[in-house]
Amino acid sequence: MQQKLSCNQANQIDLVDYLARLGYTPKKIVRNNHWFLSPFRDEKTPSFKVNRQLNVWYDHGIGKGGRLVDFGTAFHQCTVSGLLHRLSDSNGQSLSFHQPQNSRAGEKKNEMQPSERIQILESRELSHHALLTYLQSRKISVDIARNFCREVDFELNQKKYFAIGFPNSAGGYELRNPKFKGSSAPKSTVLILESQSENLVVFEGFFNFLSFQMLQKKRAKDLNDLPKLQPDFLVLNSLSFFEKSRETMEKYSAIHLCLDRDKAGVQATVKALQWSDKYKDLSKLYSQHKDLNEYLVNTSSLELKKSQRQGRHL
Repeated sequence: MQQKLSCNQANQIDLVDYLARLGYTPKKIVRNNHWFLSPFRDEKTPSFKVNRQLNVWYDHGIGKGGRLVDFGTAFHQCTVSGLLHRLSDSNGQSLSFHQPQNSRAGEKKNEMQPSERIQILESRELSHHALLTYLQSRKISVDIARNFCREVDFELNQKKYFAIGFPNSAGGYELRNPKFKGSSAPKSTVLILESQSENLVVFEGFFNFLSFQMLQKKRAKDLNDLPKLQPDFLVLNSLSFFEKSRETMEKYSAIHLCLDRDKAGVQATVKALQWSDKYKDLSKLYSQHKDLNEYLVNTSSLELKKSQRQGRHL
């Protein structure tokens, strides 16, 4: 009879190897970090990270992470005991076990989420050319970005970086630059009060919120459903905060959802529409795009090409 693995032994199984046996291969590898398309939902941009040195995972889309047992029970939707039985069969025995790499003296080897390793050093007004160019590629004006974001210096694994920082209500930052996507602890939502409004617009991420500001500024015809509402805004920073924010959202008479058009975002929208008729699905305005920022980028590019064609005919 095969002896069942313990939780400690199961957590020593190499996560990258385990994911490979489930059919998942990394889309990119940056030093110790292996980035996958999330096994928990459909997505086009990899947001599921495995740190192979620590042998832990973190899914930025749902704001959760942990070790192999945490992943296995969630993925297979089973109990810990059921997972250990599954891992103890012949296939499980053939999995390789994690061999810790040499770490710096005093470095913690236990579970550690990426956000917990980020230390904010300094913040200031957005000014670095690389960040301004990145904003331009996402079709966000510097003026709008400066209204809500900061340029942030931070340290990660004893190296210093800089990024666009979007502050949350708990004192943490969402951090973005052309090569990095992460957040500093504590991770939380942010409620932006524009007026004493009865209307709220909800976004998953801050680039979609900034995109909405751009579309309002341009008076985009597709936003005619919200002509003069002057709504307040809720930026979730992770879909894992959606249900937790229900009490806050339902203080408003109308809640306009601008969630992503991936599987998780659509499912959350459908669930909210079942909660109450207060909820309105605004994502239908960009139904052919993965999110509002992609819609903004694509429509802005089309407008530029159109104006260039008209210019050639003058």
